[in-house]
Amino acid sequence: MSGVEPWMSRGVRIWDLKGRVLVIAEKPKAARKIAEALSPGYVTRRIGSIPVYEINAYGSMILVASSVGHLYELNTGVKGYPVYSYEWVPSHLVNPGKRHAREYLEVLKKLCRGVDYYVNACDYDIEGSVIGYLIIKFNGDEEKALRAKFSSLTREELRQAFNNLAKLDYEMIEAGLCRHELDWLWGINVSRALMKAVEDATGRRIVLSAGRVQTPTLKYVVEKTVERNLFIPLPQYRVTVTAERNGEEVVLEYAGNPVEKHGEARSIVERVRRQGYLIVEEVEGKTYVLKPPPPFNLGDLQEEAARIYGFSPAKTQAIAEQLYLDALISYPRTNSQKLPPTLNYRGILDNLASIGKYSGLVASLLSETRGVLKPVEGEKEDPAHPAIYPTGMKPGGLTDEQWAVYDLIVRRFLAVFAQPARLTHYTVKAVTPSRDAVFKASWQRVEEQGWMKYYGFHTYKSSRAPGLVKGDKLGVVKVSMRESYTKPPKRLSKIDVLRWMESVEIGTEATRAQIIEKLFERKYLFLESKGIGVSDLGFGVVEVVERFFPDLLSIELTRRFEKEMDAIRRGLRSRGQVLEEAKRILTAMLGEFDENRVEAGRQLAVRLGVAEPSRGKCRISSCKREAVEEGLCRHHASAARLIHEYYVEWSRRKEIGFDEYVEKLRKSRNTGKWIKEVIEAGVVKAPRFP
Repeated sequence: MSGVEPWMSRGVRIWDLKGRVLVIAEKPKAARKIAEALSPGYVTRRIGSIPVYEINAYGSMILVASSVGHLYELNTGVKGYPVYSYEWVPSHLVNPGKRHAREYLEVLKKLCRGVDYYVNACDYDIEGSVIGYLIIKFNGDEEKALRAKFSSLTREELRQAFNNLAKLDYEMIEAGLCRHELDWLWGINVSRALMKAVEDATGRRIVLSAGRVQTPTLKYVVEKTVERNLFIPLPQYRVTVTAERNGEEVVLEYAGNPVEKHGEARSIVERVRRQGYLIVEEVEGKTYVLKPPPPFNLGDLQEEAARIYGFSPAKTQAIAEQLYLDALISYPRTNSQKLPPTLNYRGILDNLASIGKYSGLVASLLSETRGVLKPVEGEKEDPAHPAIYPTGMKPGGLTDEQWAVYDLIVRRFLAVFAQPARLTHYTVKAVTPSRDAVFKASWQRVEEQGWMKYYGFHTYKSSRAPGLVKGDKLGVVKVSMRESYTKPPKRLSKIDVLRWMESVEIGTEATRAQIIEKLFERKYLFLESKGIGVSDLGFGVVEVVERFFPDLLSIELTRRFEKEMDAIRRGLRSRGQVLEEAKRILTAMLGEFDENRVEAGRQLAVRLGVAEPSRGKCRISSCKREAVEEGLCRHHASAARLIHEYYVEWSRRKEIGFDEYVEKLRKSRNTGKWIKEVIEAGVVKAPRFP
């Protein structure tokens, strides 16, 4: 920004920009909110079907116009791979799904030609910085451009933002451009390599895709699915005692539950029956203080909406973004769990009190805090935006689903100012007279609801503790032993995948939900009744990439580039340096892949169902994978081996014949899919012992 006027490097009032000023919003609703905040006397005119808001005041003409998200995308005319030559082009020229963007771009082009200054008022994040910058770069003059920074679309905050305009946020722009270019380079080159491999092997051109964040995420789901499909449950035993004192019964659990061996569990049962009573050795009550949860960031909101309402991360994000555009909540794509100390907490609460369902809660909160509003905060921060909070604007016309998400945000906001909750947890420890077996029971009581009064989505039930003291004798009424089985890993949900992406620091708040949805669009994943399933193609892509493109699956490599982009945002690295490093790694990866391209293509083609396996298909009728061992694919061969290996452990735990063991596995709901398929195909035979 070498030619920028010196005064533009400081906070600038929009009314100081004399002449014609173009304000670029990210979405049409945001454009209208900005116009309303700048002047109630704005005039709406249309260019074609697109509204443009015009404000004449203080010697300035301000035009507020809207984008519709990204109006430019990366593209190349170069065929094949590797390809490192690309350019930004209008989205509607290369993306059929963005045809509606053409009219918006034409309007902005026309407006850019006749103005003196530009204000990027797109959402204040990496994506918004890139959207506005590219419009100005290709159609205007970036040396006459400024940035508006705001976290909500309320009139007060927008006015404050436009009274304190800053120079363009080039570090954010560079980081955003780098993310787009990295993802494009990774995606187009690896996808083209995979498609070329299939074409070389079969002569057919089939669309496949891989990505810098997408493929490691797919691998995680595949690994968890393999683990579940190969799961063999193990028997275990739970011993419980129903005891009685003064006509009141209490159920106690054996302290060593679960017991692995049947014989050991049976021995405990017999000893307790023989001795006939238990002696209370210890009664303890501990009180725990539960602090309020922190205010929502996007991931926390997505997790709670999934837990309570079953919403997918993408759905929650879309609803939250709509609530933001309606000025009902602050900017949702944030990682922060902290609220700004400058926020008018009391003003927001007073406004929320005018909404019927919250009036009583607000009155109660102000009473218990005596008007001293100090929020509990979490550890996570975001340099651009605070945690999500309600603005206090009164909602109208919300759908049931929008109300549900809005209600979560409001109640969480109330809770962060509330008192801690207090629970007392009681435990009783009782022993047999010979002290050779210990049993325990526990109860809890809610002493103070605290914040749970406001955020009732986390509740604890009180139960009545029996009046026992040390030395009491408890007569044994019944001793029972129940056989149960170890549980398989839980079936993944979309929110589980998103939380994993967060934990390994790949993707961003804005992109994670969309990356997960893309895996479904590509038919790599599908939804089952209780979670996520992986298609044959999904398994095949991971297997091929793992064998021929292992670095593409590396979480460490993906995370490394995430950190590089963060370094760009902080001004510590340049976009050019990061892109050159990525090209070097890609070139090496693609070179190694080319040495095995035909084999990779053949393996993919089998998974796509467009080629027959050279060694024939797996003996399991429902399986399309190639046979590698005794007529079984590698997964079913692993299943057959595991069935024999686990029989040793089953035999250690209980007396059982092989055929009975196999039948129990076949009937168990906990047994993995591939284990059952091998059993039902009759390919597992009893081991021969000398």
